[in-house]
Formats: sequence, structure tokens, C-alpha cells
Amino acid sequence: GWGVTLEAPLGEDAGLFLRASRNSGQAETYAFTEIDRQFSLGGQFSGAAWGRGNDRWGLAWAANGLSGPHRSYLAAGGQGFFLGDGRLNYGPEHVLEAYYRWALPGVATPAGTLQSAFSLGVQHLVHPGYNRDRGPVQVYSLRWHSEF
Repeated sequence: GWGVTLEAPLGEDAGLFLRASRNSGQAETYAFTEIDRQFSLGGQFSGAAWGRGNDRWGLAWAANGLSGPHRSYLAAGGQGFFLGDGRLNYGPEHVLEAYYRWALPGVATPAGTLQSAFSLGVQHLVHPGYNRDRGPVQVYSLRWHSEF
């Protein structure tokens, strides 16, 4: 298989990316997810325009697909690490994601400055698990990150 990532920084406050990948789908999947073909693009931007330069927000879109052999295997009842119920009505999976990350003021501690942020996110998935009989699905997230 192959994969390519292009990143374009647009100054200190913004950046764009584009990714594409493809593989045969004939090797067993173990880590991350089952994707044989992917095209994605998106960007990340700062909140500098409204006085929140350490905040970040982002938007991304991805189209994921399976190869013919992988689709046939799942449709025949095969199971992957993440997929497989024997009822695959194949459709490419599409994901649209948006998030906002609020940076909190640093807190001085004996171990150093504690930096924290929390993020709110939403994902809209069409044909989750590559199945036209599933979804669409909305996934909402709340994340907390702290580090010294």
C-alpha cells in the first residue's frame, strides 16, 4: 500500500492538511481501524482573531473505503478486528468532524507550569462501518488535557 500527507502551514495561526492512502485490503487489520482507501482534508486555526491565541478550532472531512476482497470477506460473514456481522450492505464511510479547544491559563506548581485545555467536538458519520444500513450517527466528545 501507500500513503501520502501534505501539510501547509498558513502562518502561526492556521494550517491545512490533505491525506490519501490505499492498500489491497488482503492483510488482517490489528491497529487503529479498517480502512483500505482514504482521502481526507481539513485545517486547524487559532482563536487569535477574537483574542484567544492559544485556543484552536478545526474542521476535517474524510471518505473511507474498503477494497473489493475486503468487502466480499465481510459480506460473506467474515469478521475483522473492528467490523463484521455478516450483513454488509457496502457504502463508503464519510466523516465530518469539528472541534474547539479552550486553553486555560497556566498554573505554577513546584514541578513546573501546568498547562490545561478542554475540547468540545462533534462528528457526523455516514455509513458507519461501511454499511448503508447503519447511521447516520452523531458522536459528541468532551476532552481534557493537562501537561507540565
